[in-house]
Amino acid sequence: MQSLPVRSAIARRLLVISPIHNEAAHVRRLVASVTSQTRRPDLWLVADDGSTDGTPRLLRELEASVPFMEVVAVPQGLTGRDRLAVALEARAFNWALRQADLGAFDFVGKLDGDIELSPEHFQRLLAEFDRQPTLGIAGATLAEFSRGEWRRMVTPREHVHGAVKLYSRDCFAAIGGIREQLGWDIVDGASARMRGFSTVSLPDLVARHHRPIGSAQGTLRGQARIGESAWIAHYPVHWIVLRALKMAVRRPRGLSGVAFALGYARAAVRGVGQVEDPELRAYLRYELRQRLRRPFGGLTRVGRLLRRW
Repeated sequence: MQSLPVRSAIARRLLVISPIHNEAAHVRRLVASVTSQTRRPDLWLVADDGSTDGTPRLLRELEASVPFMEVVAVPQGLTGRDRLAVALEARAFNWALRQADLGAFDFVGKLDGDIELSPEHFQRLLAEFDRQPTLGIAGATLAEFSRGEWRRMVTPREHVHGAVKLYSRDCFAAIGGIREQLGWDIVDGASARMRGFSTVSLPDLVARHHRPIGSAQGTLRGQARIGESAWIAHYPVHWIVLRALKMAVRRPRGLSGVAFALGYARAAVRGVGQVEDPELRAYLRYELRQRLRRPFGGLTRVGRLLRRW
């Protein structure tokens, strides 16, 4: 395990990047939640990557009243029809990152266009980095609207969802940034932990996610892509079965779990490239085994979800 550098709390500069595509329905809410922060970003790059629904016009209007916000247009060569298949969100993020001087910032965050933050979001995360010297990636717990109320997503505490990630610069450099592949937000957390950094989603810091996970191009297609991500991350078949049962309670019920499993199977049949680093592959498997060993791990969670169904 490498020794981790000591962070200085004196001058913590914060860069946030939002790759956005067709978020006209959500972008005003997003901007309002960022401008109401008790600790605002020093620079917020909003990267529009080929929106066709009026998002660019709305962003330009809002940009004029937000001094730390800069709207940039991602070159059209990076865009495509099946955005999930080629991880265009990650590509857009990395393109926008190259427009900034990362060395001038202590933290870099990714924030999706359909998120609504609580006012203390960045202040709380930065305070957590101060509290935990080895913390490398932090984020909020996501909540989605279901059956008439906002429900928190059930995920392992160490998993930080890609929509609300904040990295220390040291961790971001150590893991090589965001990989332009499906499952990048699974792999980067494991890569950070393997290198001695901790990762955490704060359970009492909640961000509202106004569009269900993976539904930008259709819910079932999104679930299939999540299955493909699991294949890329070298997740074993027995874990896929448990995960499919868990996902089956999502709408459309039953079909969501089937789409997830088929996405995994299709990727296996097609020979989609998997994580190549043997050390990282072994570590991903190790973490899965540890999760399943937590008091009846996966089976307990699946049973609880099926009872709610």
